[in-house]
Amino acid sequence: MTSATPRRRGRPSRTESADTPATRDRILTAAREEFSERGYDKTSVRGIAKAAGVDSALVHHYFGTKEQVFEAAVTLSFAPAMEAPRTVEEGPLDGVGERLTRFVFGIWENPATRTPLLAIVRSAVNNEAAAAVFRRIIATQVLRRIADRLEVPDAELRAELAAAQLVGIAMLRYVIKVEPLASADPERIIERVAPVVQAHLTGPGL
Repeated sequence: MTSATPRRRGRPSRTESADTPATRDRILTAAREEFSERGYDKTSVRGIAKAAGVDSALVHHYFGTKEQVFEAAVTLSFAPAMEAPRTVEEGPLDGVGERLTRFVFGIWENPATRTPLLAIVRSAVNNEAAAAVFRRIIATQVLRRIADRLEVPDAELRAELAAAQLVGIAMLRYVIKVEPLASADPERIIERVAPVVQAHLTGPGL
């Protein structure tokens, strides 16, 4: 009697688990919730699989390692911010500071986009592996694309300085919740911050 052909790791048969796009989406949703509730360190592939109601092998099949699952979750949570580079093209460069600042605060002020983003940021702050994934996505999907659209000297550094300004304020307002910044009128913040962001992006050379 011959033995059955060994099954490749991470590719369970359809009789074991439903291998469908809906299943993939359910796994990704479960992963985002697990990372949100437990943080990166305490989240496991097995825990994600249990929350999604599938076998761990199916998680590996779709996403690979835990770090790759996290990257997929970051990409999903950060999807609204991926549109930031387009704000550069929506008008003249002398107004890009306000457009970008308003766009970023729009994401953070909306509970539907703020909640998953907060979870990802907290994981990135507390774990270096998670931070590395977050940095890579920010650098390649947002900052580099903004820099490519600026067409000014030192574009990458300018984009990073503008991002540092906006991310720093977001951390103090939404994550650490330092007062009076945490409860200040967002329009008042945008009014003060937009000129600074504009200076970083298009001001005199450094």
